Amino acid sequence: MRTPVPARRRWRAAVMTLALAVPLLALTSPAQAASSKACEGGGYRLVDLDSQRVVARASERETVTTVPAASLGSRILVQGRYNQYVVRTSDFALFDYAFTGAANRLDMTGGRFTPVFASKVPDHRGLTLAGDLTVTLEEEDLVVQRAGAGVSVKIQSKDCAQGGIFQMEPERADGTRTRIVHTLATGGGAVAPFYFDNPNFRARAGQFLGSACTSAETGPPSRFCVQVSPRVNIGNDASPRFVARDSAQVAERVDQPDCGAAVAPDVDHCGRVSVWDVASGGRMGFVTGEDAVEVANPPTECVSDCQAQNQVRGRLAVLGHPFPVPADSRLTPPVSSLPLPALTAP
Repeated sequence: MRTPVPARRRWRAAVMTLALAVPLLALTSPAQAASSKACEGGGYRLVDLDSQRVVARASERETVTTVPAASLGSRILVQGRYNQYVVRTSDFALFDYAFTGAANRLDMTGGRFTPVFASKVPDHRGLTLAGDLTVTLEEEDLVVQRAGAGVSVKIQSKDCAQGGIFQMEPERADGTRTRIVHTLATGGGAVAPFYFDNPNFRARAGQFLGSACTSAETGPPSRFCVQVSPRVNIGNDASPRFVARDSAQVAERVDQPDCGAAVAPDVDHCGRVSVWDVASGGRMGFVTGEDAVEVANPPTECVSDCQAQNQVRGRLAVLGHPFPVPADSRLTPPVSSLPLPALTAP
C-alpha cells in the first residue's frame, strides 16, 4: 500500500511573503513511511456483526476470501492489533475508527485507546453495493472490495501503529465523482480529536525545503525540494506524538466558508468535519505520524491501481506539530451551518 500524500491546497501571496523571511532550517528528523517496526505483530480479523461470525483473518501468506452476498451481514468489524473500525456493507461507509493503544515502539497514543473518526461516509446517490464481498489479507495488509450496479468501492488498510494506513477508492460506471464526508469522533476527554491549522507549516508557507534545495526562496523545486503549503492536521490533547491528516488523490476538499475564521488567512475548514469530492478511481486516505507532517510533493493523477511507495528515504522535511496545539490554531466551529454546494461534474 502506498503512503498517501494529500493534494496541495492553494496558499496566498501574503503568507508566502511573510514566510520567506524565516531562515532555512536543516532537516531535524528523517521522513518515515509506515515501516515494518510500526506494524510488528499486526493483522486483522473481520467479524460479521450480525452473526458474530469471523469471516476472514490474517495469516503470513496472502489469503483471498469471498463472502457471498446472501450470507453477508449489514456491518463488518475490522479488528486489528493497532487499529479498528466498522464497515457498513451496503455502501462501505466507515464508523468508529480508533487506535487501540497496543504497545509498539512507534506508538503515537501513549498506550491509550484513541478514537479518530466517528464516520467516513460516501454518498453513492442512490446506488448500493450488492455483490459478493472479496477480502484479501496478508500479515498486516487488508484489501476489501464490493460492487453493485454502477458503483464499486475498495478499502485498503494496514494494521500499523502509524504511517499511511487507510484509503477508500470509489469508482462509478458514469465516471462522476463521489462525495465523502469525514466526521471526527467526540467524547473521550483529552483524546477527542480535532482539526487544526498547523502553525509549523503556516510559519514557513512559501519556502522550499528538502535535501535538494539550495535556497528557501527559489528551491529549485524538484522531487526532493518542495514548497511548503499551509497544512491542516488532526491532533488531540492527550498524546504529544499523535498527529494525522486527510490524504487525497484526484480529489478536492469542499470549502465551508463559515469555518476556519480563527486562522488568517481563513482555510474554510471546520473543526470536526471535512468534505471531499473524489474522482471515480481516485481515493481518500488517512496518514498518521511523520507521514502527516512531512513536506511532500502532491500525489500523481492516478485513478487505477495506484500503489506508489514512499521512497524519499528521509530526503524531505518533517516539520512536526506543536503540543498542546495553540487555541488560535484550532479550527472552529466544529461543524458548518451552511448547506453544502451541489456535486458538480465530472
